Amino acid sequence: MGRSPFAGVAWQVLHYLEGLSRMGHDVCYIEDTGRWPYDPEQNTVTDNLKYTINYIDRLMTWCGLTDHWAYYAPKPSGQTFGLSRSKILEVFERADALINLTGSTMLHDEHLRVPVRIYIETDPVLPQIEVAKGNQFYINLLSAHTHHFTYGENLGSPDCDIPIDRFYYFPTRQPVILDWWTTLTPFLVDELASPSVGSFTTIASWRQSGMDVEWKGETYTWSKHHEFLKFIELPARIREPLELALALKSNGQNGNTHWVPQDQEDVEALDLLASHGCSLANAITLSKDILPYRDYILHSQGEFTVAKDQNVRLRSGWFSDRSACYLAAGRPVVTQDTGFGNILPTGNGLFAFITMDDIIAAFEAIRSDYTKHCRAARAIAEEYFRAETVLARLLEHSGL
Repeated sequence: MGRSPFAGVAWQVLHYLEGLSRMGHDVCYIEDTGRWPYDPEQNTVTDNLKYTINYIDRLMTWCGLTDHWAYYAPKPSGQTFGLSRSKILEVFERADALINLTGSTMLHDEHLRVPVRIYIETDPVLPQIEVAKGNQFYINLLSAHTHHFTYGENLGSPDCDIPIDRFYYFPTRQPVILDWWTTLTPFLVDELASPSVGSFTTIASWRQSGMDVEWKGETYTWSKHHEFLKFIELPARIREPLELALALKSNGQNGNTHWVPQDQEDVEALDLLASHGCSLANAITLSKDILPYRDYILHSQGEFTVAKDQNVRLRSGWFSDRSACYLAAGRPVVTQDTGFGNILPTGNGLFAFITMDDIIAAFEAIRSDYTKHCRAARAIAEEYFRAETVLARLLEHSGL
């Protein structure tokens, strides 16, 4: 949460912390990635940790874990914040389990003293392919854990082309604290039954580099902008307003809805999206704190989004933790097919698409009975993403 101090990352972590706490577990959050954090106020990666420490402290106070967190500054500093170094070592000495969320920490000696070490992979494909290629970094990273979980819930299925070598992966998904995703006033879905209220939205990074992967002569891309551009004509094909809240490298000027990207390709992309009728919002601005991010989802009609090419073509079964929040908020989700329909129910509240015709059909279905699809979305969250259910299964598979 400190390295990438944005609401999407924070909500992902907070759901785990709160879910485990509500189940009666004594939970500590310890961030030790070995990398300097990004500071959105300075718009740079920095060794000045003031923003990072204040941010984590504020989040931990919000969820009632004021004295249950620590942050390691990268070497050579090695300074700790929150819990003292001696308290941190004590936590590892008595811990029943360590959960390495997103696999962001290379485990060290103090971590290896914990008997159950759980690796949770929120982005499949790249690690599996690198292991299959014999990449020792990934082999060492994964070998340090006793149990491995992935959001790629379709791994191992006949229609999934991701190699599985050396390690067995239990399927898992984002746990969600359901009562966090209702409005501060009682949530009445009928109040949102009019298509004139809000837009279909999503919150996403636009262009990301450095994570493409080659496998069996094919290149599988990471950046979502490739997929968004395939459906650039969508706003002209549906009645509902469509808005993309995008994270781009920018100077952060001009408030929430207008900002100046630093990259000429991004300038051209924004012009292209706008010219096709897509509204745009600044994801960086609304992601600086968790509550504006949540409010943005709660004020949306639903979500329209895409997935990474890696997950789409290789059919990992990956499902977005952000889309799980839309479902929990009772907002229908129309998202690109990754094979998750083998696990989650689709066609009511949740729609998987491959083609433009699939998207149009999904919007027509939602428009025909918006209230029904809102209720169906919430029901999917209650059955499949409830934190207590997801985490109980994770702990059971880990022998806890």
